[in-house]
Amino acid sequence: QVQLVESGGGLVQAGGSLRLSCAASGITYSVYNVAWYRQAPGKQRDFVAMITSGGSTNYADSVKGRFTISRDNAKNTAYLQMNSLKPEDTAVYYCKSTLGPLISWGQGTQVTVSS
Repeated sequence: QVQLVESGGGLVQAGGSLRLSCAASGITYSVYNVAWYRQAPGKQRDFVAMITSGGSTNYADSVKGRFTISRDNAKNTAYLQMNSLKPEDTAVYYCKSTLGPLISWGQGTQVTVSS
């Protein structure tokens, strides 16, 4: 199965920025779609952003204009640049890769935004 490892989470003040990374192994990364989800305590896991193998992107309304998803296929890595962070962005962020019916999830990285 695909192995995904998230990194880059941490504690940041409101208005600050973080960049999350999702590193993959065991696959030809360029052919996979990649997405970011997040889950706050007591809440369901929600979609945040997605980038296709062709480079098309899609974002949840709550993060449009603030977050940017990108990928570097040579490094087998996807990124989520998060700017203008708000306390409500606090959650565990998860990376997801898909290729047709094949779905893999990372273990998550904690993002905490203080007011």
